[in-house]
Amino acid sequence: MDIGTAKPTPEERARVPHYLIDIADPDQTVGLAEFQQQACAAIADIHARDRLPILVGGTGQYVRAVIEGWSIPQVPPHPELRATLEAQAAREGATALHTRLAALDPVAAQRIDPHNVRRVIRALEVCLITGRPISEQQRKHRPPYAILQIGLTMERQSLYARADRRIEQMIAAGLEDEVRRLVEAGYGWHLPALSSLGYAQFRPYFEGRATIEDVVSEIKRATRRFIRHQYNWFRPTDPAIRWYDAATTGVETIEAAIRDWLSSIPPK
Repeated sequence: MDIGTAKPTPEERARVPHYLIDIADPDQTVGLAEFQQQACAAIADIHARDRLPILVGGTGQYVRAVIEGWSIPQVPPHPELRATLEAQAAREGATALHTRLAALDPVAAQRIDPHNVRRVIRALEVCLITGRPISEQQRKHRPPYAILQIGLTMERQSLYARADRRIEQMIAAGLEDEVRRLVEAGYGWHLPALSSLGYAQFRPYFEGRATIEDVVSEIKRATRRFIRHQYNWFRPTDPAIRWYDAATTGVETIEAAIRDWLSSIPPK
């Protein structure tokens, strides 16, 4: 899954070491706890070599789990329970599942988008298996290192246009063939990997219910929804994040800010 995930190219990976890439097959799921453990191990390894680790996001929940030191419930996936909850969501709607979570864990329910069925199911899974609200099990313990958060943003319509161009470049680079190879290899549309943005939208096309133009349009629409959702995780009003306009700020400005920050950290 190289093109649809915008995986760093071999040339980019030769310029600077990258971590946590190619660590799972498409039918394997890297959960939040596993990601946090692997990310923290990589950070510790980089620190031990007196280098600067850069955590690039990405998925807000996964980034926050690392930089805020979340305690994550060690509850493995329960396929039968998940299937039951998924069936309930299909039968009664996503909001019914979210209402059930609100009765068990109102704090978690308030944090989770009612339409994010996957997160609602995970929260219910932890509650039902452990008998304790997931919100009680997600305490935070600040990591033992200084953290500088940098956010890149730009005017929304310009950002949408840039995302549209990127999607067109992915199509030109062979995204259709990449998805076809995955499907022909036996990976099903039910897998989280193939239900993700840039892949799920191909299903109607391969089933003869849509054109490639329809696929591109739907990926663009879904990407815009994702962009809006990202701003719920990374808010421009968050004082912990130093925001820069990517359309007007030069790389040198950000590098200078990083150097200033590094010089302010007391020596070990």
